[in-house]
Amino acid sequence: MAEYIVKVADERGHIQENVHLANSAEELRHRFAQAGQYVYWVKPKGLVGKAGAGKRVKLEPFLIFNQQFLTLIRAGLPILSSVELLAKRQKAPALRAQLEDVAVRVRTGQSLSEAFESQGGFPVIYTTSLLAGERSGNLEEVLSRYLSFQRVALTFRKKLIASLFYPVLLVVMVTSLFIFLISFVVPRFAALYDQIGTKLPAITVFMLALGKNFQAYMPYLIVGVLAIAFGLVRWARTDSGANRIDSIRIATPIFGSIWVKYQVGLFARTLSTLLAGGLPLVPSLETAAKSIGSRQLSKAVLQSVGSVREGKGLATSLKNTKIFPELSIEMIEVGEATGALPGMLNSVAEFFEEDVQTALTAALSLIEPAILIVMGGVVVTILIALYLPIFSLGAASSMQH
Repeated sequence: MAEYIVKVADERGHIQENVHLANSAEELRHRFAQAGQYVYWVKPKGLVGKAGAGKRVKLEPFLIFNQQFLTLIRAGLPILSSVELLAKRQKAPALRAQLEDVAVRVRTGQSLSEAFESQGGFPVIYTTSLLAGERSGNLEEVLSRYLSFQRVALTFRKKLIASLFYPVLLVVMVTSLFIFLISFVVPRFAALYDQIGTKLPAITVFMLALGKNFQAYMPYLIVGVLAIAFGLVRWARTDSGANRIDSIRIATPIFGSIWVKYQVGLFARTLSTLLAGGLPLVPSLETAAKSIGSRQLSKAVLQSVGSVREGKGLATSLKNTKIFPELSIEMIEVGEATGALPGMLNSVAEFFEEDVQTALTAALSLIEPAILIVMGGVVVTILIALYLPIFSLGAASSMQH
């Protein structure tokens, strides 16, 4: 038996982290799940402090590793030899350390899924897929399905990032331009008007005071912004903070709906991949729930697990959570009725991913002109405030002549 560090939440939501003895991580997960507790993660105690331990693996290097791993297995190379060979060729230090530890654990008798799960940094859907492949004796097909899932997910993520790049660039430009004008241009005009000694319009006085205070308090402002950002990041890592941020995100107009659809698409694709790999519905639902980024949707899926265990249909169980879109419920219901649930879940994922892309493009097409208008308004206001006294002096001088 080995010692494992287990992080669980009881029925009241209280989180505990303790050390327990067990033959495997899977045994511990099953033990706590039977007791009605939610398992966040299980890590071997001996792994703590090792290089790469618990580090979340980067998607692209991990995708390349799995492609090479699948190729070696199909070529007839044993699993242990494949992992050892790829670990030696791995350039990323953290991933190399994790793969080396996986090889050691497999050599000592652990299953491949347990060895990967013990690292603490690999996706839950990956370790669960490996477990399904080991149980069904069809590891190659399961790995192939997982690779297809990750390729689609990576492509979709890249499209989303590309869609958001231009608006983010505009926001950065607006902010940088404002800081440059306030901190560099305005103080120059302030020195000029101090020499002239003329009476200034109210808007100019306000702008000059803003520039002067900005320069004086800029170091404190930077420290304050960094402190607030650090505090928000720390708070977001707590359960209460993550739940609150997710609630705000879902309640946000326009983008809240897009976020929910994105998470539903991710859930449907994950569940489809697990079911197609031969995993039963209940453990597939539990794994899919852990793969969702939204806390509210994750809790809703976990709530539906109890109904499914009681014999209710998946569509009915998800409908009772009152958070899943009606269309997704209807499509899942059709999939259950026709006995083609994995295929229908894949269709749900494709539909909602396309819907997210369309809705996001439409929203950004409205936001981008708004950002440009704001940027133009800020620049024009500052320039008018700075040059208005010069125009007034020029008009007064021409009237005297």
